Amino acid sequence: MYTVEYSREALRTLMHMPRNVRELIRSKIEAVASNPLGRHANVSRLQGRPEYRLRVQDWRVIYRLVDDRIVLLVIKIGARGQVYE
Repeated sequence: MYTVEYSREALRTLMHMPRNVRELIRSKIEAVASNPLGRHANVSRLQGRPEYRLRVQDWRVIYRLVDDRIVLLVIKIGARGQVYE
C-alpha cells in the first residue's frame, strides 16, 4: 500500500471540482495506491517520462511512484487535452 501525496497544483484542481467528481477521482487514486504495480484498467505509463496516467471519465491524473518513500505522488489533474502540456 502506497501513501498518496498531492502536488499543490493537483490539490488546487481537485478542490475546485464538483464534489461527486472529486470523490470519484480520489477513490480511483486510492485503488491504484493499494497495488500500484498491478494491472489496472485505464492506467498506462507515459512514453519518455517516468510518470503514469490514470483516466477517470474526461479527466486525467498524472502521477509518479516514489519507491524509496513508498509514495504515489499525484503531479497533475486536468482535462484530457490540457494535462499533458
